Amino acid sequence: MVQNNSRFITAQRLMVEFAKQTGLTPDGGSGQRRYLWTDAFAVSDFLELYRQSGDDHFKFLALLLVDQVHTILGRHRADDDRSGWISGLNEAEGRLHPTIGGLRIGKKVHERSLTEPFDEKLEWDRDGQYYHYLTKWMHALNCVSVVTSDPKYNNWARELAKSVHPRFTFTHPADGRNYLYWKMSIDLSRPLIPAMGQHDPLDGLITYSQLQGYAKVEPMASPQPALDQEIEELATICKGKTWATDDPLGIGGLLCGAYLMAQMIDRGTFNQSELLESVLLASAEGLDRYARGNNLMLPAAYRLAFRELGLSLGIHATARLKSLLLERGSSLFTNSMALMPHIESIMRHQALAETIESFWLEFSNRTTPGWSDHRDINMVMLATSLAPDGFLSLGPSKPF
Repeated sequence: MVQNNSRFITAQRLMVEFAKQTGLTPDGGSGQRRYLWTDAFAVSDFLELYRQSGDDHFKFLALLLVDQVHTILGRHRADDDRSGWISGLNEAEGRLHPTIGGLRIGKKVHERSLTEPFDEKLEWDRDGQYYHYLTKWMHALNCVSVVTSDPKYNNWARELAKSVHPRFTFTHPADGRNYLYWKMSIDLSRPLIPAMGQHDPLDGLITYSQLQGYAKVEPMASPQPALDQEIEELATICKGKTWATDDPLGIGGLLCGAYLMAQMIDRGTFNQSELLESVLLASAEGLDRYARGNNLMLPAAYRLAFRELGLSLGIHATARLKSLLLERGSSLFTNSMALMPHIESIMRHQALAETIESFWLEFSNRTTPGWSDHRDINMVMLATSLAPDGFLSLGPSKPF
């Protein structure tokens, strides 16, 4: 088993290498390669390395990464006829409000034009804006505000939520209910994939509530855009939805979301304990199905590291949720007696986290195309699983 100090050192090594190979630092000799999902987790990782070590260099890397993401993914692509900030703001205003137009995914291939036919396989490689990537970036920005006590980053996250939410939300003519588009064009003018991601409204509800709750635990320098209406709309979309999945990354996302909800309940900024219970139940059911599949017995060439590491991260989140529930119990959670069986069911699979991490820490398992094709995100997710509190903890934490 990897000991705590070894886990930190390994996470540090992975993130230093990530900074070099993606052009975050100039010593790697690479061009700047930014991808929104990966970079959202990377920001949290750098913040956690800073929190644990007190080394200002890691905080510098987190803030530098935020600036690069905004400067690159907040602008139109180099191969686009359009230029400047996606929002259409001038240079000075765009730097003050870099998220108002949303943020590109960072895919290699340009988005599908109005005249091109839809190609499901190619669409995975095309640029645009993903709702669930945007919520991850909002979370990362909030983490920066928590660690630095600078509300600017939380404000940028709120501006991002306010600007993209109405563009992604649509009313289906068949039932008159609101849904979220899964993928939008770079300028948010049209849907590229009109279907809704299974967990997108849940991600949005948790993230918006997190941004809103920040104001209750930290003094704000100026009035911030409220998200009450957006939170209400997402809560309505979430009603009656089923969350169960046997996808390891999806299960991990549910478990992380459950711990975030529990922390907000603890702070008095979230009051939907029934939703927490339903998410834990779905997670337990999905994890049981996944464990029965014996997918972790396959060789590395047939596995995707970042998806499995999302699950190990979620298991770490559940261990922290169990500790919170045992500490706060019925004084905090009105349905605490109903929550614990689901948590215990999940924790029966706790060994999966170590199994997954140990497998991908083995060098020979990181020599397959499956690892190298997704090297950036695999490295970052491995670091996140080894040092998870930067992503999982809502704070407020005061580093050194």
